[in-house]
Amino acid sequence: MAEENSSEERRQTALDVLRIAEYRNFILSRFFYIMALRMVTTIVGWRIYEITHNPLAIGLIGLSEFLPAFTLALYAGHIIDKSDKRALLLRTTTCYLVCVIGLIALSFGPVMRSLHNHWIQWLTYTIIFCTGVIRAFAGPALNAIIAQIVPRHQLSGAVTLNTSAFLTASVLGHATAGFLIAHTTYLVAFSIVGLYVVIALCAFFTLSPKQIMVAGEKKTWESIKEGLRFVVQTKEVLGAIALDLFAVLFGGAVALIPVYARDILQVGPIGFGWLNAADDIGSILMILGLTLWPLRHRQGLILLYAVAGFGACIILFGLSRIYLLSFFALLCSGMLDGISVVIRGTIVQLKTPDALRGRVSAVNSMFINSSNELGQFESGVMARLLGVVPSVVFGGCMTIGVVVATWFKAPSLRKMEY
Repeated sequence: MAEENSSEERRQTALDVLRIAEYRNFILSRFFYIMALRMVTTIVGWRIYEITHNPLAIGLIGLSEFLPAFTLALYAGHIIDKSDKRALLLRTTTCYLVCVIGLIALSFGPVMRSLHNHWIQWLTYTIIFCTGVIRAFAGPALNAIIAQIVPRHQLSGAVTLNTSAFLTASVLGHATAGFLIAHTTYLVAFSIVGLYVVIALCAFFTLSPKQIMVAGEKKTWESIKEGLRFVVQTKEVLGAIALDLFAVLFGGAVALIPVYARDILQVGPIGFGWLNAADDIGSILMILGLTLWPLRHRQGLILLYAVAGFGACIILFGLSRIYLLSFFALLCSGMLDGISVVIRGTIVQLKTPDALRGRVSAVNSMFINSSNELGQFESGVMARLLGVVPSVVFGGCMTIGVVVATWFKAPSLRKMEY
């Protein structure tokens, strides 16, 4: 009988987790929440550049959100583990709605006419800084709560759908924001963002209160060290996080796509747009495939092969002078990255004890999210030192080198199955 139950669980697809009503509500809330976040990023970036005509001003938007999100991440993990995660998500989403209302207020005609562009710019930075504080708590909480919604044997499917919803919401959020910028006003655009946050908040309300997994009081620093110690000592988790961190850090070819589109491949804005979207398109296609046909065996080994393949695709993109070949390389890199994201997320969920989920999710969030910004910086520095093409090829080679090092340093990750 036990073997029959195990066989039945293996035949399930990721879509089976949607039979759980609470998980459906969670995915709905996460989808609209991520849509809102991505729309804010796109709309604010366009507005600030329209005000300043200074690319550095756009960079300050990312810095305003990154600094609090990174510096508060470990403390946030401590708070998440000693809190009801549903209540925490309700509070953070409410705070985010207040921030969006602030952006709406800055878009009213009378307010815009009474304030100098300088004040609109710096008030916007202040609001984005506040969203960074919220992101430090909300991001890990969204990942940590999944294990309290679905049974353990369905965690893999839940992580796959969670990642699929995240990527789809990201792409649609950026695209919707661009459409709204082109055809409406900032007031209308931010009002729609506010509506999406309200939908997410209502969906979070439908979740049941969650048990607090950490009993008793611990000193904050001792609690933070416990989470860090678990990540360092659990080779599967450390290896999976490190692979993703260094793959994004060294394989950050996306940051140099504008240079390739204009100077190397010599394509116009439409060609640039498709190159920019290729990675996300590949990730979505692969994750949709994994939703219907989940990986059954040797996931740790597949993770290593996927990251090595990602590095090879980056090298191919760096050397290509043919537009279609470059698009294909980025599309494949996105597909392999999709495999990596799903396996890493599942490993972290399965290996982390319930009492440490907030802190481990915070460590994961801190390093994975920061790798995007650091990857862009690394790409820019290496392009300046080595040249554009050598810097991209160097990044791909370093990614493969990290896989080789992980192969020998973390054999338990290589052998892992779930």
